[in-house]
Amino acid sequence: MEGYQKAQEIIGQVRQVIQGKDDCIRKVLTAILSGGHILMDDIPGVGKTTLALAFAKTMGLASSRMQFTPDVMPSDVTGFYLYEKESGQFRYQPGPVMCNLFLADEINRTSPKTQSALLEVMEERQVTLEGQAHPVPRPFTVIATQNPVGSAGTQLLPDSQLDRFAVCLTIGYPSPENEVEILRERQKGNPMEQVKPVADPQILLGMQRQVEQVYVHDALLQYMTALAGATRSHPQLELGMSPRATLALCRLSKARAYLSGRDYVLPEDVRDMFPDTAVHRLIRTARARASRVSVGDLIREILRSVPGPALRGR
Repeated sequence: MEGYQKAQEIIGQVRQVIQGKDDCIRKVLTAILSGGHILMDDIPGVGKTTLALAFAKTMGLASSRMQFTPDVMPSDVTGFYLYEKESGQFRYQPGPVMCNLFLADEINRTSPKTQSALLEVMEERQVTLEGQAHPVPRPFTVIATQNPVGSAGTQLLPDSQLDRFAVCLTIGYPSPENEVEILRERQKGNPMEQVKPVADPQILLGMQRQVEQVYVHDALLQYMTALAGATRSHPQLELGMSPRATLALCRLSKARAYLSGRDYVLPEDVRDMFPDTAVHRLIRTARARASRVSVGDLIREILRSVPGPALRGR
């Protein structure tokens, strides 16, 4: 498939700086190709920021990184109007969100007011100030990071914002072998310097359009709907997947098929992307939390209980 080889080149470049995490790299690219946003929920120092910067560099994207702290204001993200004495007019001063890839570092360390500044731009790809809409460049992706360990100085993201992230991913610690390789490579310099641009925004937009053309059988659409419905009716869940989440699951499944060199979706694509699409959206009941039943346990139970269609590749 046209564009498949380019996707493999992108993955190969990012592998130079993220050792032994091929599954996470593929899923980040899957989310980007689907047009979705990514929440990286992981402990400090495992490479969340490095991963995002490597993708921005190898895809030739204009990127901005913003360290979220309690004193960051919404206008620091979206931009603001500034009065120009010479012209006697107010002119829009773009904020860092006006880019192709916006890295929101430690997004849970800023105030809810500032977090909400991202709601519109993540959904509608525009910023509205003083009644005037300012579209962000295309393509546009938000990669946000947060640290799940420790709550001092953090503000939990509201459900409405979590629902705007297509996937929630973790990198995790490297294996001992990979950690030795990381140490060895760092003796030679910064691996990020070896990452080369192999794409650009126009190429990425073309790949995203190709993903949109990937075929999905009606039986698979029904399967996705059944998985989402199971989260809404599960007795141990207070909140299940929204229709927005089901749409994200469909787009992600198409992107996974594309990265596998297919122009059609298989049940395995849906099953692989379902946990990452659902994990940050599901809220357990008090009884489930008291019983120490994890969201991951419930997702695995749903995957086992909902039968998938008997479709096979050509």
